[in-house]
Amino acid sequence: MRSACGRYMIVFNGEIYNFLTLRGNLEARGAVFRTTSDTEVLLVLFAMEGEAMLPKLQGMFAFVIWDRLARRAFAARDPYGIKPLYVANVPDGVLLASQVKALLATGLVSREPNWRGRAGFWMLGSVPEPNTWFRDIRVLPAGHCLWIQGCKVVASRCWQDIGEAWRQVGQATVVGVSEVRERVRTALRESVTRHLVADVPVGVFLSGGIDSGTLAGLMVEVGARELQGITIAYDEFKGRHEDEAPVAARIAAHYGIRHYIRRVTRDEFFQDLPLILDAMDQPTVDGVNAWYASKAVAELGLKVVVSGVGGDELFLGYSIFRKLPRLVSVWRALSRAPAAMFLARRLAETQARRTGNGRWSHAADWLRSISGAWWLSRGLYSPQDLPELMGVDGSVEALRDFDVNDWVRSMVGIIPQDRFLALGQIESMTYLRNQLLRDSDWASMAHSVELRTPLVDATLLGTLAPVLAQFPAFRNKSLLSGALIKPLPRRLLERQKTGFGVPVQQWLQAAGRAGGDDGMSRSWARELSTQIYEQI
Repeated sequence: MRSACGRYMIVFNGEIYNFLTLRGNLEARGAVFRTTSDTEVLLVLFAMEGEAMLPKLQGMFAFVIWDRLARRAFAARDPYGIKPLYVANVPDGVLLASQVKALLATGLVSREPNWRGRAGFWMLGSVPEPNTWFRDIRVLPAGHCLWIQGCKVVASRCWQDIGEAWRQVGQATVVGVSEVRERVRTALRESVTRHLVADVPVGVFLSGGIDSGTLAGLMVEVGARELQGITIAYDEFKGRHEDEAPVAARIAAHYGIRHYIRRVTRDEFFQDLPLILDAMDQPTVDGVNAWYASKAVAELGLKVVVSGVGGDELFLGYSIFRKLPRLVSVWRALSRAPAAMFLARRLAETQARRTGNGRWSHAADWLRSISGAWWLSRGLYSPQDLPELMGVDGSVEALRDFDVNDWVRSMVGIIPQDRFLALGQIESMTYLRNQLLRDSDWASMAHSVELRTPLVDATLLGTLAPVLAQFPAFRNKSLLSGALIKPLPRRLLERQKTGFGVPVQQWLQAAGRAGGDDGMSRSWARELSTQIYEQI
């Protein structure tokens, strides 16, 4: 879009949820608009305030604005990194795109490998920012902006770091339980209301979990009409705990939501696999679930869908939040007794041989810190597996002076002393950012579906930051589910967590493409290594 004065041009991917408020303020300052879009609001706001506009934006975004008069460009990305933005420096200038493949398609960018990015994929399941699969393509980090002039990047800075919300928690004042609950309830309702701003019907991914169930209930409570819930089901899970369709159906009935259950078969998966790999852009061991959920949304003719992604990171829902802090404490106590540590190392080495997973051989060292314990829990392959997976030269380059604490610090910065809060920050800035959000974006965009994330919202995080330190006292995400006026069914609250699973492991085994003793993520990573790498 070009501004009315003709000076500015914008390319924009995302949604600004408070654009009507911003527009009203701009009109009060004399601005005149030609359209009703949030894109024009960005243009006018930039013309008036430049990069000072960024803290005023509530939403998900990646955009580039070209100033025709000053002959320079400005690019920015939202604080969580919901929307991607890739940058490549080439001899004649700077290239920007929302996909790695778009930059490669120019023929101007080298395909030389980024060994650290590739090692990150093998060890964690996704390519960690700001790396990509290729040496000369970088991610503009979440919450960053940059200026381009004279065919090169002349300035880059972080304009908002979500890690600060976790690091500054220690400065907060402790408040009563009822006040914590009320603050969470109010903030959640405001976030859901923001994410419902649309001129088309909105759907919701409905699993059998607390996150999506709570969001569905809140959407109804704040006024969503004709809400459509979408659930993915698999025959392999039918009658088992992993089958979320029956639970999702009860939630939909509980809140009076129309419900669509979309069954995905093994044959459909292998038929769609080339499309999934083409959309994936960068290798990841996740995303198939979001791809099929988005496909189902598109089949219903919906253009916007709400996802519960981010609830576990914000409300400390994963089992690692309970297990790892305690495990690190026990391990540190054991480390003071040489005999106990000797036995522990022997047991870890035995476990590594028994499972074929070399990560366990590092347990004695990694469990000394919360970063190391997190890596042990989240990791796929160990450093010693890399020569076989990505070649000797590449693994040597990637692992030079390898230390898990340094790798985690490079992704998230300094972490709090409080181990619960440290895990919340690590999860939000690694697994959520590099895998869940990235997968949600490419999977939904492949079906022309706009996926919104009320639980991944910088304004929500900032509002809750003063009480984050008290979240560990609320088990089973009771702060999240407690925000509802009409509570979730008790059976759901007591149900064991399953995750948003896909029987890829079974499908690969049935096709003779995975070993029976290999975990799902490891099998899928190897499958990708034989297919997607050749494509890109």
